[in-house]
Amino acid sequence: MAVVGYARVSTSGQDYATQVTRLNAEGADKIFSEKKSGVDGKRPELARCLDYVREGDTLLVTKLDRLARSTADLYRIVTHLSDKGVAFKVLDDNLVDTTTRTGKLVMGILALIAEFETDIRKERQMEGIAKAKAAGRVGGRPKTIDATMELRIVELRKHDLSIRRIAAEIGVSKASVQKVLERTSQ
Repeated sequence: MAVVGYARVSTSGQDYATQVTRLNAEGADKIFSEKKSGVDGKRPELARCLDYVREGDTLLVTKLDRLARSTADLYRIVTHLSDKGVAFKVLDDNLVDTTTRTGKLVMGILALIAEFETDIRKERQMEGIAKAKAAGRVGGRPKTIDATMELRIVELRKHDLSIRRIAAEIGVSKASVQKVLERTSQ
C-alpha cells in the first residue's frame, strides 16, 4: 500500500517544488509531476500516475485543481481510482478523502454536480442549434470562399501559380486554397 503523489503547475514559469515538498511530508512514496495546463486533456504524467497506482494505494494531491479540469473530469478520475481500489485524498480539503464516509459523500455530491453541469450544457447547446435553424442557419463556420473565388483558384492553378501565391492573390489561407484544389480535382 503506497502513497502516490501528483503535482502539477500550468506554465513553465511556475514551480511545483512546494507541492512536492508537501506531498513528501505527507508520506508520498512516489511522486509524478508535470508542467502542463489543467485544460490540456493530454497530461502524460497524470496518465502514468493513474496507470501506476494499484489496489490499496492512495493518490494524494495538494489541491483539487491540480488533478482535474472540471467536476466531470474529477469524477471520471476518482471513479477510475475507485474501480482500481485506490483511495484519493486532497491535502487542502479534508472533505475530499475517499477513505472516509464524509469524503465518499462529497464525491457523490460532486458527481451529481458534474452530471447537472453536463445536462445544462447539452440543453443550452440544443437551444442554440434550434435558434440557429429557426433563423435559417445551419451549423459550422460561414464559408470564406464562394463559387467565383473557387473558379478563380482553379484557373490560377492551371497557370502553374503556387498555392502560396494563389492564397495571397485571392486573400485566403493556403489551407483554404488546398481544400478547394483537393475538392475540385476529384
